[in-house]
Amino acid sequence: MEKRFMKGNEAIAEAAVMAGCRYFYGYPITPQNEIPEYFSWRLPEVGGIFIQAESEIGAINMCYGTSGSGARVMTSSSGPGLSLKAEGISYMAGANLPVVIVNIMRAGPGLGSIQPSQSDYLQATKGGGHGDYNCLVYAPTGVQSAVDLVQLAFDKADEYRMPAIILGDGVIGQMMEPVVIQEKKPIKVDKSWATVGWKDKNRPRAVINSLSLVPSELEEWNLNLQAKYKKIKESEVLYETYNMEDSDILVVAYGSTSRTIRSAIDENELKGHKIGLFTPISLWPYPEKELKEATKGKKCVLVVEMSAGQMLQDVKLAVGDTAPVHFYGRMGGIIPTAEEIFAQILKLGEVL
Repeated sequence: MEKRFMKGNEAIAEAAVMAGCRYFYGYPITPQNEIPEYFSWRLPEVGGIFIQAESEIGAINMCYGTSGSGARVMTSSSGPGLSLKAEGISYMAGANLPVVIVNIMRAGPGLGSIQPSQSDYLQATKGGGHGDYNCLVYAPTGVQSAVDLVQLAFDKADEYRMPAIILGDGVIGQMMEPVVIQEKKPIKVDKSWATVGWKDKNRPRAVINSLSLVPSELEEWNLNLQAKYKKIKESEVLYETYNMEDSDILVVAYGSTSRTIRSAIDENELKGHKIGLFTPISLWPYPEKELKEATKGKKCVLVVEMSAGQMLQDVKLAVGDTAPVHFYGRMGGIIPTAEEIFAQILKLGEVL
């Protein structure tokens, strides 16, 4: 298999094309601009459609219409753009429509800066918009990971008929690594719900909608969604572990931050203690049971994020009273170094 040296954003776009995505609608915002730029010339080569929408709101509603026809479609943005897309994402979740949404996170709140951050975790994992709904959320740790998760996201979005979010950050979007991108044929799923015309009069008309004015019917619709989410929580959890055997200090981190922690573990030795790493890959569903199990026997847990501690809430809920939980975070687009992370681990080791 041939490896290609690619920037993260461009690899994400090519992975989508190789997964059968033929429609992309987006609007420029740093640090994800290479994604729509790549699609703008790549999709016409494979008979697809690229449209730079008039706004993020327009882009997500174009996704709604295209997904309703049964086609694979994608959009991408960063935090402010995802805020604008929130209404459309909720509509698509309510209408049971698959779509892949990429968020290459930047520092906030507000316009913030174009530097990397992980401050959109709550936006992605706790809904982000109105109503009782969830999105599948995947957090790549590097460029190859992003490629693999984009292709998985298309399959899972189709399988469960729901939005799937790739939650990356500016580091992953802008870094370059060798990657293998293979063609991945879409999984076979029933798309008789798609609005492709009513040639077969023996079947009901396909109607796609998220509006229900009868409370009992809307409740039943919501109960069906919750049953789907329960199934996903039981079967679609993804995570990675590193250096776990005999470790007594557990570090929990996702995305590019987990790579930095691997370096901190590999390059340093903590006398009298061993450091393990737990990396959630699916942020929703979150690996709650798996993290709690991994925490057993550990003297403490350290959560590291490029935020004020948004994933920290999920870690505390999962760990409970199994071990004390500590936190270290940087904000404003500052990337924590391996040296400063190890310094935090060293402090914990000194007091254990």
